[in-house]
Amino acid sequence: MSITFSRFSEYFMAVARTGSLRKAAEQLFISVSAVHRQIVLAEEELGVALFERLPQGLKLTLAGELLYADLLKWQKEYQLTRTRFDEIQGLNRGNIEMGFIAALNDSFVVDCIQKMAETYPWINLNISMNSSEDISRKIVDAELDFGIILNPKSHSQLEILSFIEIPLGFVMSPHHTLGGMDKIYLSDTLNERHILPSDPLIISEYVQTLYKHHKFSPIQKIECNDIRMILSLVQQQLGISLMSYMDALPLLENNKIIFKPIREKGLHSLTIALCVASKRQTSRISQIMINLLVEKMEEIKINLKSLNP
Repeated sequence: MSITFSRFSEYFMAVARTGSLRKAAEQLFISVSAVHRQIVLAEEELGVALFERLPQGLKLTLAGELLYADLLKWQKEYQLTRTRFDEIQGLNRGNIEMGFIAALNDSFVVDCIQKMAETYPWINLNISMNSSEDISRKIVDAELDFGIILNPKSHSQLEILSFIEIPLGFVMSPHHTLGGMDKIYLSDTLNERHILPSDPLIISEYVQTLYKHHKFSPIQKIECNDIRMILSLVQQQLGISLMSYMDALPLLENNKIIFKPIREKGLHSLTIALCVASKRQTSRISQIMINLLVEKMEEIKINLKSLNP
């Protein structure tokens, strides 16, 4: 957590570290004149020079060195004070009990967990990977503080805090000939090798239902029950695969594959939802984690809009 300083303290320490008004201003994203004004005003108020003005830059005077040392000391003491504040607020102890469906084991959830662990290393993070039904039950029974489930059903004891409608589409190498098409139909892929997700992958049921509905049977196919292996095969240009945007997201962010939404009737999006117990108050530390997840989910929603202009 960044520590709050007065404007002068921030500016002074930046100049002391860089030895330059210009470099300090660049680090602080402000004008050089603003930094210079704060230093001059402080020197006038304190009645001492804090920097020597040299041809090669600024150098701390003895008074400046004393002030710099005191500010560093104050920074450490202030951090201890904030830690005590966290203890009072319940942020320096306890556990977060969270549940996720297996489809999220390599997703934005991991980024949120990493940020939480780095910011609050003293908090225990207990992660449970289960089916949507089990997660829902555990939230209601107070075994979990919150969870992300698939296709939430109406439940009087669950409250949905955020949700994402996730499209299905073909995943392929950026170099694939179909990559330049705006819309892709099953008929466009008849001569392609299809890498089909199989049980127990959740997406498998959706793919099988779609193919059956359109009486579509690829001429060449590979079946696999592991998303990571499917994505690896796609990267090696061994075929294309129909999967959810969320399954493909880790590699989409690195531009290693591309995702083309499929345009077919009878195709339903998946929905993932962040849920809590409707009548139970979450702890402050759990709420911080929930806020991180909601923020990430909102970012994904914005990115999804670009797929359906």
